[in-house]
Amino acid sequence: MTDAYSGFFAYRRRLHLTTWENQHKYGSVVRQGPNKHLHCARRQLVGQVLTDCPMRAFEPTMIEQVETYLRRLSTDARSSKPTKDTNQFMLTMLDAGTLWSSVFLQWPNARRFRLGLVSVRVFREYRGKYLCLIEEMIRQRTTMAKDAKHDFYSFVADALDDKSGDGLRQNELWAESNLFLTAGMWNLSYLLSRRIFYLAHTPDAYRKLSAEIRHTFQSGNDLRGSALAGGPYLRACIDEALRLASPASGTLWRELRADSDAESYTVDGYLIPRGTVLGLNIYSIHHNPDYFPDPFSFRPERWLDDSGYSPAVKKTMIDAFTPFSTGARGCAGKTMAYMEVGLVIAKTLWYFDFESSPGQLGQVGSGNPAMDRDRHRPDEFQLYDVFTALHEGPYLTFRPREGADPADLEL
Repeated sequence: MTDAYSGFFAYRRRLHLTTWENQHKYGSVVRQGPNKHLHCARRQLVGQVLTDCPMRAFEPTMIEQVETYLRRLSTDARSSKPTKDTNQFMLTMLDAGTLWSSVFLQWPNARRFRLGLVSVRVFREYRGKYLCLIEEMIRQRTTMAKDAKHDFYSFVADALDDKSGDGLRQNELWAESNLFLTAGMWNLSYLLSRRIFYLAHTPDAYRKLSAEIRHTFQSGNDLRGSALAGGPYLRACIDEALRLASPASGTLWRELRADSDAESYTVDGYLIPRGTVLGLNIYSIHHNPDYFPDPFSFRPERWLDDSGYSPAVKKTMIDAFTPFSTGARGCAGKTMAYMEVGLVIAKTLWYFDFESSPGQLGQVGSGNPAMDRDRHRPDEFQLYDVFTALHEGPYLTFRPREGADPADLEL
C-alpha cells in the first residue's frame, strides 16, 4: 500500500536484510511496495572517464595517493597518537547524506519532509562547510588547464562548452563531482575495509595472499595495475569480499524501456506488466546457497580454476556474481574499483603485517548474537544499507613487515 515500508527499513539501514528475510520466507519474487518512478543516470558522459584506457592514464595519480596512505599508515604504526585530518567532518556528512538519500529513494513521498532535515544536527553543523569545500575543490581544478591532470574534469571540460544540449551544464558539474566524491571515496573505503576485515579473520587466506604478493614482486615499486592482473589469489580475494559485501547490497530498480511497444514482458517465467518497476536484491543473490555453496563463508578458492567445484556449479556462481550490477545500469566505476583496491591491498601487504586489534576493539564490525536479528555471525562484516553501504571498523594493528624497506614510504 505504501513505500513507507521500504523507507522505514531504509532508515534503519537494514533493508537488504529485510529483503533477504522476505525472500527466504516467501520465495524469489516479493512485492515490496507500490510502483516507483526513478530517473535515468547520465552514464554515457561519465562512463567514458572510467574505461580501461583513461584508468591507465590515471594510474600514476592513483599510485601517488595510495603511497600517501601508506606513508600515513607507516607514521601511525610508529606513533601512539593517530593522525587527525582537518576535513574529517566530510565522513560524518556523507554518512548522513547517503542515509537520507536512501530513505528518499525507497520512499519518494518522504521528500516532502526534506526541509525538516535542517533540524538534523549533522546537516545544521556541517552542510555549509561541506558545500564550500566541494566548491573550492572545483574552483581550484577549473582554474587549471584542461589537461593539467588526467581526471574527471579533463574528460568533461569540452562537454561544458557544448552548445548542442547534449553536454554538461556548469551546475551539473557540481552534482557529478559530488557523486564521484561519494561513490569514489565512500565506496572505496568500504571495499578496502571489508577485504581487510575478511583477511584478518581468515588466517589461511591472509597467508596465501601475502605469499603470492611477496614472492611475486621484488619491490613495492613493482606493484602496478598491469602487473597485479597476474595475481589470481588477489583477484579471488577481491571477488569473494565483493560477493559477501557488495558496494550496493540492496535492490537496484529497473523498468521496461519507454520506447518499447511491449505491454508486458517475462522475467524468469513471471509476466511483468508494462510500467512495473522491479529489481534484483544483490545481498539475497550473493547469499543464496543454490548459487553459492556455504554462502556466508569467506572462501576465495571458489573463484580459482582448481576450486574443486563442478563446472556447472562454477558457471552458476559466475552467472550469479553481480556486485556492480550488469548492463546499461551497471556501475561505471568497476574498472577503477578493481585497480585501486588491488593496489592498496597489495602494497599494504608488501610493506606491513596486520591483525585484528586485541580485545573488544577488534570485534567492531563483526556480527554478534546480541545484535539485531540476522547480524549474529561473528565472521560476517556487517553492512548498513543506505543504497551504498556504511560500516563500522574494522580496527587493526599494523606492523612494518620484516624484509620490506619502510624508507620507501618516507621519501
